[in-house]
Amino acid sequence: MPTSRWTALGVLATSMLMTILDGSIVTVAMPAIQNDLGFSPAGLSWIVNAYLIAFGALLLLAGRLGDLLGRKRMFLAGTALFTAASVLAGLAASPGVLIAARFLQGVGSAMASAVSLGILVTLFTEPRERAKAFAVFAFTGAAGASIGQVLGGVLTDALAWNWIFFINLPIGLAALLTALPALPADRPATTRGRADLLGALLVTSGLMTGIYAVVKIEEYGAGSAHTLGLGALALALLAGFLVRQATAADPLMPLRVLRSRSVAGANLVQMLMVAALFSFQVLVALHMQKVLGYSAAETGLGMLPAAVAIGTVSLGLSARLIARFGERNILLTGIALLIGMLGLLARLPVHASYTVDLLPVMLLGAGFGLALPALTALGMSGAKEADAGLASGLFNTTQQIGMALGIAVLSTLAAARTEALTAAGRPTAEALTGGYHLAFAVGAGLLVAAFGLALPLLRTPEPARNELTMAA
Repeated sequence: MPTSRWTALGVLATSMLMTILDGSIVTVAMPAIQNDLGFSPAGLSWIVNAYLIAFGALLLLAGRLGDLLGRKRMFLAGTALFTAASVLAGLAASPGVLIAARFLQGVGSAMASAVSLGILVTLFTEPRERAKAFAVFAFTGAAGASIGQVLGGVLTDALAWNWIFFINLPIGLAALLTALPALPADRPATTRGRADLLGALLVTSGLMTGIYAVVKIEEYGAGSAHTLGLGALALALLAGFLVRQATAADPLMPLRVLRSRSVAGANLVQMLMVAALFSFQVLVALHMQKVLGYSAAETGLGMLPAAVAIGTVSLGLSARLIARFGERNILLTGIALLIGMLGLLARLPVHASYTVDLLPVMLLGAGFGLALPALTALGMSGAKEADAGLASGLFNTTQQIGMALGIAVLSTLAAARTEALTAAGRPTAEALTGGYHLAFAVGAGLLVAAFGLALPLLRTPEPARNELTMAA
């Protein structure tokens, strides 16, 4: 295989690492940011929400525009915007400027991330090579999440919170300089339609409204007029988008993409899986700090075995296992391991021992290294070249929706259970643990649902045919 394809994969993986790193590194530094810039407790959440809303809402639009205008152009523009916005965030001297910079970071991340998988599937056409490329992506995501927690604590303690954003400057510049010669030149699509501006407005506003409603559930409540009203508005906008796509001459998202069982099923399974695994990535870290008394750096180091297990499986085994047993079987095996992981966490004692109670959990995280490459292959398997950016944007969009749902639902359930136990007179550590137990149990239930859906929806591997091409 030509070296340039490996270089291109490295560039795309680096961009993903920067995006994931930014998402996890900021959570550790939020207390320092609040003290320095004077954020209110409610306003502090917008450091995360501004990024999440822009990123999740624009992925689908960015993916389709990448198909129409050029994926390399979209990737370069997104990486440049993300890098510049990171510098602005590091220089921010007020809450408003930081929130605006975080929104721009989300826009840049959406532009770059939406087309990354689309570029990969055109570079790696042989199933075994494609599986290896997706395995690198899975490892990069896990490594970025774990490294971010350690690096955020180290940079904030040793220098200042600003450096969690400045670190993106050398990474972004290196990615841009390498991407220019390494990524394949943009080629005209077979049919370059006009941009569907009305469809873009409907889907972007619908996703932004829906994600905003979800991330504010913890503040307003799931049954509040605020949540229900915005939820109804988001559904109406998205329904209007689907009607528009069915009737437009040049739709933003040709509905043929949803006719592929592998594409539709993989996106649905991914949404449930990502929502469930929020309880591992965030709530385990909170348990280690708030209940067990770990520092931010110790928490990150304590979670490194999970990243090592995921990396070992995704880079060393997953491609070979997928080639031998098929994407569906490896996906189901990975989900089964993750169910076991959250099942153990739902029984985690208040005074847990790392070696006895937490280390086995971290090692079962290897299931993610099996599940994500297989799921990504299934999610992209039905995409013909002209729709690869759209399929990539759709896959990333459902990932962000799942994350937003996990954040809203599982954190709300944990907080409500903790409050009830505290009101009943339980000690703080016991009350917190009880809240986390409920979230872990619900997360395990979501994984069981994902397993059950994968059985009928993804029962036939599709290496030899292309459903989207057949449906076009």
